[in-house]
Amino acid sequence: MTDETTAAEQQEMVQEFLDGLAAAFGIDAKAAPVALDDDSFEVNLEGTNDALGLLIGPRGRHVVALQEVSKTMLQRRFPGVPRARVRVDVGGYRQRRRAALEAYVSELAEAVRERGSERGLEPMNAADRKIVHDTVNEIKGVDTISVGEEPRRRVVLVPASSTDA
Repeated sequence: MTDETTAAEQQEMVQEFLDGLAAAFGIDAKAAPVALDDDSFEVNLEGTNDALGLLIGPRGRHVVALQEVSKTMLQRRFPGVPRARVRVDVGGYRQRRRAALEAYVSELAEAVRERGSERGLEPMNAADRKIVHDTVNEIKGVDTISVGEEPRRRVVLVPASSTDA
């Protein structure tokens, strides 16, 4: 980070921004710091489940949008200045999504290994695809490939070649 702004200061700005955004929508939620290091931070919006559902959106799309809007806010406040990597979560959605994806993909990978036939997953965002790739990398006998173009890019689980197994 530069002398102009630290990651901690940027984290505080994102917290204030998200608090204001939730208030503007009439949603009872409060932004809280989760993690911080020299070049990245995470902020989690916490509140009641009903309110958080609106902020999470279908398949977490609103969480992704909140993160992008937060990054844009920092870019506009500090044009041309290096900024910390921003991660926004709502009610721990990202952790729950990761756990659910890992469990689902582990089951699919086992089926691919047993049957020897590939299985394609639904299109997903880059963060979810990374979770799938990382999960399958830990499983012997199965590989992954990404196919398609954004926003329809998806992961396909394939039996590993005989040299990989």
